[in-house]
Amino acid sequence: MTERRIILELGSGADLHGGDQTKAARRAVEDALRRSSLSLFRSLSLDPGAMRIEITIGAPDPESVDCAAIAAIPPYGAVEVNVVKGGVAAAGLGPSGGSDAVIAAAAIAVHVEIPDGRWRLV
Repeated sequence: MTERRIILELGSGADLHGGDQTKAARRAVEDALRRSSLSLFRSLSLDPGAMRIEITIGAPDPESVDCAAIAAIPPYGAVEVNVVKGGVAAAGLGPSGGSDAVIAAAAIAVHVEIPDGRWRLV
């Protein structure tokens, strides 16, 4: 068997008034997941729980993102979360000028072991 990346999906999310980096990151992951359908698991009779999911988050303050909260979002698979410096932080966008807005980006890569000879990427 050979592990193959079968999907790479991107998403973005924001917290417009609270500056909550984890909330923005969760929304970015959920945005990416909403556009993804891994129907090949049923086609190849593969266990969706066997997939390995790499989530990379770009956030203005990587240390403030709760990686455990992000890892809990996908319904299947072994999840790895990596948070790097990125995204956007904009101060003073609230009605009174005091709220912070943050935007996070997410890249989700799904890997699965494909039985040799069953399916091949070319």
